[in-house]
Amino acid sequence: MSVVFLPLAEDELEEAYCFYEQRKRGLGDEFKQASLSALDLVLKHPLAGHEVLPGIRRIILSRFPYALVYQPQHERILVLSVAHLKRRPGYWARRIR
Repeated sequence: MSVVFLPLAEDELEEAYCFYEQRKRGLGDEFKQASLSALDLVLKHPLAGHEVLPGIRRIILSRFPYALVYQPQHERILVLSVAHLKRRPGYWARRIR
């Protein structure tokens, strides 16, 4: 199984990384590590995240107010968003294919 990020989700990941790295050197790397840990769990257990819409799941990152919003598919995990939990809830729903 592979992981594919929508381009907007990749942008969100990079934006959050830069934000945390500017706040404290190394914190951006810790954010990316938390993201990778969540992805690892999802790859092992695609249904691990809470279902927020039919077929769409969300897994919260440890230590950071972000979640990966994803859609398990046959051969891949499609990451729709790297969503901040306190900003514009549900904005990513328009990205569903």
